Amino acid sequence: MLARDLLLSVRHGADTLAAVLFFLLAGSLFPLALGPSPELLRRMAAGIVWVCALLAALLPLDRLFGADLEDGALDQLMLAGLPPAALALAKMAAHWLTTGLPLLLAAAPLGLMLGLPGTAVPVLLGSLLLGTLALSLIGGMAAAIVLGARRGGVLLPLLALPLATPALIFGAAAVDAAGGGLDWRPDLLLLGAFAAAALPLCPLAAGAGLRAAVE
Repeated sequence: MLARDLLLSVRHGADTLAAVLFFLLAGSLFPLALGPSPELLRRMAAGIVWVCALLAALLPLDRLFGADLEDGALDQLMLAGLPPAALALAKMAAHWLTTGLPLLLAAAPLGLMLGLPGTAVPVLLGSLLLGTLALSLIGGMAAAIVLGARRGGVLLPLLALPLATPALIFGAAAVDAAGGGLDWRPDLLLLGAFAAAALPLCPLAAGAGLRAAVE
């Protein structure tokens, strides 16, 4: 399942490209709105990068399970006896590899453009490594829960954004602490604990959503 989804993502790379471009363009708009003050941008750089990453990660989620539901592939996969939680986990992993990792690569140039200190860039990348994983898990769970619902595209961000708030808080706090010369490890450890808790729970909840969608 993972290899299949990765192959489909390579053949249809528009979703990944759109997420990365949205991430870069949204981050580039903040200096225009906030003004050219380097000090202000430096203080807000961590939050800007994290908010843009969170919103960009949501863009491909409405098609994560929707395409398979529309063409009947999801019904066939469920009838083949595949565990729904394992199927959901494979989809979430594919989303992270095709969306989370490209956002991770684009985060360093955006952070430096916003004036983030160079010493904070490794912490930014480490926090986004854990954070994008948590976002893929939470977003995949939300996409499975709203699958087949009317106005599912509207419900998806309303469900995923509040659940992803702890990752945003801990990740941005770790980067901000690193930029200010403070101890960033507690916030990063809390972010890691949040991602570790989401790893078993989100696929189970997503599997229940997939079963409900095909019944």
